[in-house]
Amino acid sequence: MAKRKKFGEVLVDEGVLDEVTLQKALKKQAGTGKRLGQILEEENVISERDIALVLARQFGLKTVKNIAAHNFPEQILDLVDSEKALQKLIFPLRVEEKTLYLAMVNPLDMETLDTLSFGTGLRIVPYLTTPNEIHSAINKHYLKSMQAPEQGKWWRIMVVDNQLQSLSAAVSVLTKEGFEVIQCNNCIEALPAAVNAHPHLIITEINMPKMSGTDLYRSLKKNPHTSEIPVIATSSRATAREEAELLDMGFVDFIPKPVNGLRLCARSKKSLKLVYDDLSAPPTKKI
Repeated sequence: MAKRKKFGEVLVDEGVLDEVTLQKALKKQAGTGKRLGQILEEENVISERDIALVLARQFGLKTVKNIAAHNFPEQILDLVDSEKALQKLIFPLRVEEKTLYLAMVNPLDMETLDTLSFGTGLRIVPYLTTPNEIHSAINKHYLKSMQAPEQGKWWRIMVVDNQLQSLSAAVSVLTKEGFEVIQCNNCIEALPAAVNAHPHLIITEINMPKMSGTDLYRSLKKNPHTSEIPVIATSSRATAREEAELLDMGFVDFIPKPVNGLRLCARSKKSLKLVYDDLSAPPTKKI
């Protein structure tokens, strides 16, 4: 049996990038825990579609696009809940002869395939696509409702923190300041909540298990429906260098813990003002 070529080798064979660029990307990837495709995408060397096409060739799979344009019956959508779909970037396409055809981004995610097969009793056939395709399909077919703010509460802030004392303190002080506050105690539940409620600002702890604050940030930025939401990072363990890296990544601000209530409100208003200009009236800018 022929040995399957590595992702980078296929990229070079297909002429998507040259050997020098590949070696630079591999060097940058070392020790980060990131996939090579993610590194190349962050460097704007290749696009999401390039990655999907190359992976499809590498694994002998088909690709799918324009998912959001199609209609899907509820019994198909019910096979995968929206939280799992957003977290794993998967979307159920159809069922035929005890086989579930599934759009996905990462063909190496065998754990998700095995778990879904066990839970549904169906054989899973993956179709490769891009994160943007998955996000668009989820936004249209799963997350149809939008939570409206209460009368007079124009500004919605989402606070994400697995430290309940910190979460409660932040929610309390922001609520007293007049904000509508959405609270989540982990990033996995925060991702679909952000798409559904579309807060004007997100404040997230960075160091959380399973899905970190930086993972949440990257997922939000890849989704066109949440990519413009400003995000503030908080942490009690970040060094000055790590703080600088978070700001360079695109976080609108960083607040060290323990968070002072006055500082939290002031920084939140500053971040909102940077994006929306006038805080004295309902937001007119849609992001």
